[in-house]
Amino acid sequence: MKPKEDVAYTGRVKYDQKRATKYQDRKAGKHNAEMRLIDKAFSHVPKSHRILVVPCGGGRVSVHLASQGYDLNAGDLSDSMIAIATENYKKNGLKGTVRKLDVEKFDLPDRAFDTVVSFRLFHHFPTPEIRERVAGELCRIAKHSVVLSYFSPLSVTSAKNRLLAMVGGKKEKKFSTSLTEIENYFRAHGFKLVKDYAQTPILHTLHVAVFERSGSKAK
Repeated sequence: MKPKEDVAYTGRVKYDQKRATKYQDRKAGKHNAEMRLIDKAFSHVPKSHRILVVPCGGGRVSVHLASQGYDLNAGDLSDSMIAIATENYKKNGLKGTVRKLDVEKFDLPDRAFDTVVSFRLFHHFPTPEIRERVAGELCRIAKHSVVLSYFSPLSVTSAKNRLLAMVGGKKEKKFSTSLTEIENYFRAHGFKLVKDYAQTPILHTLHVAVFERSGSKAK
């Protein structure tokens, strides 16, 4: 892994044991709202699909989807997150190994999984170059669908964050991205938008979009 000062975004290296453990401490209301978004997105994904969740973090999405009968696989770049997710797998009676995976360059063959999920990652990317590269990799390993969360710029939260950054003179750590920009990345790799879901339109920034490979038929 590159030294911290050389990486393009802090999310790539910041999840050491302390931060990874702290990240698991999420309020029940927020967790449930996020899982409802995941459920809406997965109304478009057949139970027969083999799923990859990356990055998996501590395993919240993986455990939630596995409880609904999906064939779950998971990966993360952070060793600390991998350890936490592995422990959560065991606690919930789930089988499988949590792999070390880099979303910017997967060590996986083309179309390795039916559906790929990337939740609460895209907003870490500060440049179009990184966003385009990651979108391309997600599309490459997805046979049918990609479920992607992102932060919309058209929200009260995003506007507030931009204002605070300007007033405080600090660099933004969370980056919003328009749906049009994301659609362009996916379209370039043969994927089309199926549906975009918002946690709460205008008020909250979190969205989850479902993309499907053009011409594919989910089974």
